[in-house]
Amino acid sequence: MSKPLALLFAVVGTLLLASISLFIALREPWMVLLFTFISLGFIGYGFAMKAKMRRKNKPSE
Repeated sequence: MSKPLALLFAVVGTLLLASISLFIALREPWMVLLFTFISLGFIGYGFAMKAKMRRKNKPSE
């Protein structure tokens, strides 16, 4: 994964997790649940993309 793309995933993932803490402080349980699922999906997508790029760049045996 390229460094700018990895930085993008790191920054957006961190902002999503920070938004969860904000909604906990604001006592918004539905927003906490929504952003929890969005965060899990986004972080999971980042791991899947990294694995896909790693397989693509690996030479065939």
